[in-house]
Amino acid sequence: MRSNPTTVPRVLIVMGVSGSGKTEVGQRLASKLTGHFFDADAFHPPENIAKMSQGVPLTDADRIPWLEAMRTRVIDACPPGETCVLACSALKRHYREYLRATRPASVHFIFLDGSYDIIFARMQERTDHFMREEMLRSQFASLEAPGNEEAIQVSIAAPVDEVVTRALENLKIGDQR
Repeated sequence: MRSNPTTVPRVLIVMGVSGSGKTEVGQRLASKLTGHFFDADAFHPPENIAKMSQGVPLTDADRIPWLEAMRTRVIDACPPGETCVLACSALKRHYREYLRATRPASVHFIFLDGSYDIIFARMQERTDHFMREEMLRSQFASLEAPGNEEAIQVSIAAPVDEVVTRALENLKIGDQR
């Protein structure tokens, strides 16, 4: 990918509870926008993964090094003129504020909104992920859903291709380039 140093980077954070489709939607968005894709799970320290694998929800203190790693290695490192897409739960408003703090004009959230029943059904089909279904309730309890002024909201009830299309339609593609 070529970078134009006179333009700002665009960082898209695809957010929502576990099982909402962040990784799949994020990968497809990055592909369509010729961007770089990152999965927030790759930034968890081993201690966090061990806790979640045992069904223990993370505390805000557990999340600080995780948030810091994503902000440093994805958001702050996104080159000028390029797009970086990060799949990240970003459940609480202060997590989103932290992630956006160093590049407020460049960071945009896409909230994958879905019901507990739809997401629980999806999670029962997953076998390759450390997040356990029983933790889904704690994710919904922690979720501080963003308003329209904070994030693009897209229902996940539709097929993935339609979710990606709706997200792209709601992005102001030319504004940050």
